[in-house]
Amino acid sequence: MSDLADLYPGFESHWIDTSAGRIFARSGGSGPPLLMLHGYPQSNVIWHKVAPALAKHFRLVLADLPGYGWSAAPRAGADHAPYTKRAMAAGMIDLMEALGFARFSLVGHDRGGRVGYRLALDHPGRLERLAVLDIVPTFAMWHAMDQTLAYKVWHWTFLALPEPFPETMIGKDPDYFLDWKMASWSGTKDLKPFDPRALAHYRAAFQDPMHIHASCEDYRAGRTTDLAFDEADRAAGKKIDCPVLALWGARGIPSENSPLATWREWADDVRGQPIDSGHFPAEENPTATTAALLPFLTGAA
Repeated sequence: MSDLADLYPGFESHWIDTSAGRIFARSGGSGPPLLMLHGYPQSNVIWHKVAPALAKHFRLVLADLPGYGWSAAPRAGADHAPYTKRAMAAGMIDLMEALGFARFSLVGHDRGGRVGYRLALDHPGRLERLAVLDIVPTFAMWHAMDQTLAYKVWHWTFLALPEPFPETMIGKDPDYFLDWKMASWSGTKDLKPFDPRALAHYRAAFQDPMHIHASCEDYRAGRTTDLAFDEADRAAGKKIDCPVLALWGARGIPSENSPLATWREWADDVRGQPIDSGHFPAEENPTATTAALLPFLTGAA
């Protein structure tokens, strides 16, 4: 599997041992530190269209989550421990500290956004600013799971089924599964928004049974431990202590309703806007995504 260094000219590559396993990351640019985390079923490569503009203002750290891309994919037990967002968030702090950053901003898409808000809740004071792309908190997703939402996000329950059922089904034709999911979530309902080199990278990870297992474990943790963490924080009235920007695809999963009211239940300082895209704003509409991120991350808005 190519690491696609040609998509990130001038960036350094890192393999760093953390409490969440060995993490692959790239770093580049100059300025305050900014950690960027991808979602399912992708890798750090999702940021290649927005990184050049952001790197003019920030020292970017683009990490593969545990079990994705080039990061290690440890086998999980019944508690799904390596793939809880609490464990992943702790691993990201280890990564940033290894690179010399104790405090930083974070942009997270999809599962990366869930790691981001969990990091903010578990480690107050670590984040300067948090941007979440095309998600609402896990608590809100499960507690809103009605007939309509369950149909739209069927992968939440499918991937969370006990192993080895989803792993086996995906493993029969991983390219088909990945291509179909990404096309169905894009605003154009096809693969045209994605660079062929990026698609090849995403597909390559899904050729590895352990990475398929890891991505299922991510969702098993989401149905159990991650939800329990959110419920405990909600009951305790715990909130995110940094400014939050919520961006969502106007043709994405939560497109019918603005998620801002939901995020304001979890943080006091929230703003956001839709992006003309499906579920993948950084790849489908990098210009609008960058234009929304920069004023927030630099403190200009």
